[in-house]
Amino acid sequence: MKFFDELKARGIIEALSHEQELEKKFNEGGMSFYCGYDPSAKSLQLGNLFTIVTCMRFQKAGHKPYMLVGGATGMIGDPSGKSEERNLLDVETLNDNIKGIREQLGQFVNFDCGENSAVLVNNADWWSGLGFLEFLRTIGKRFRVNEMLNKDSVKSRITSDSGISLTEFSYQVLQAYDFVTLNKNHNVTLQLGGSDQWGNMTAGTDLTRKMNQNQVYCMTMPLITDQNGKKFGKSEGNAVYLSAEMTSPYKMYQFLLNQDDSIVDSLLKCYTFLSLEEIASLKDKTENEPHLRA
Repeated sequence: MKFFDELKARGIIEALSHEQELEKKFNEGGMSFYCGYDPSAKSLQLGNLFTIVTCMRFQKAGHKPYMLVGGATGMIGDPSGKSEERNLLDVETLNDNIKGIREQLGQFVNFDCGENSAVLVNNADWWSGLGFLEFLRTIGKRFRVNEMLNKDSVKSRITSDSGISLTEFSYQVLQAYDFVTLNKNHNVTLQLGGSDQWGNMTAGTDLTRKMNQNQVYCMTMPLITDQNGKKFGKSEGNAVYLSAEMTSPYKMYQFLLNQDDSIVDSLLKCYTFLSLEEIASLKDKTENEPHLRA
C-alpha cells in the first residue's frame, strides 16, 4: 500500500491544504517537514505521542523531520483549544522544559540515519534577534486583522468571559513566521499538526507564499479522544506524561488498558506500527472474544 493510502486508511489525515499535490509528494518521499511542540512542561503528553509517531511514519517513508521546540512561542502560549489564558512561564522553567522535550524526542525520531535524519530546531533562535519595529514592518504588515479574527481559536476566545490578550492573539503570527524561516533556511515545505492548529498552519502557508514566494503545505491530524469525547491523554484531570518520572509506566499501562473497546481499533491505527491486517485481526478478537482481553 502506498504511503498516502496507508495514512488515509489509518485515519491519520484530518485535512490537507492541497490534497492532489500532497498525495504525489507523500508517496515520492523527500519532503522536509516540521512539527512543533510548545514547552509548557518538561515532558510531552500521551496526546502528543500521536503527532510524534506520525513524524516517525513520515521519516520511515523517506521524508525529513524538523522537530521544532517552541522556545519563543512557549513564552506566549497558544490559545487554540484553551478557554482562558494560561500562566506565563519564567525563562529558567522554560529552558528546563525545552531540554527535557529535546531529550524525549530523540527517543522516537532518528537523528542519525543519513539524508533524512531528523533535525531539532528552536524558534527562539530566530525570534530572539528580531526587534519589535522590524517585526511590525516586515511581518505584521502582511496580516489582516479581520482574517485573524476569523480564526476559530480566536473567535471562541473573543466571545468568552476571559477574552483574549494581545499576547495570545499574536501567537498565530509567530507560528506563521516559523514556517517562513524553516522554508527559507531549510527548504521545509510541509507542516504537520493537530486539527486545532489549522488556522495557525494556514496562516503559515499564506505568509510563506507572501514572503518567500514559495508554495508550502499543511496537514492536520484528528484530535484523539476517548469514548466520552474527552481529549486523549487526560486522566482524572491530570495529563498522562511520556516521562516515567511524571507518569509511572504502571499508571500509563492502566490508563491504556482501561480504554473502551470501541476506540481500541483507532488507537492501534494511530499509535502503533502494527499492519492494518494485524489490527483488523485484533479488532475481530476484541468484538468476538472480549473476555480474553487482558
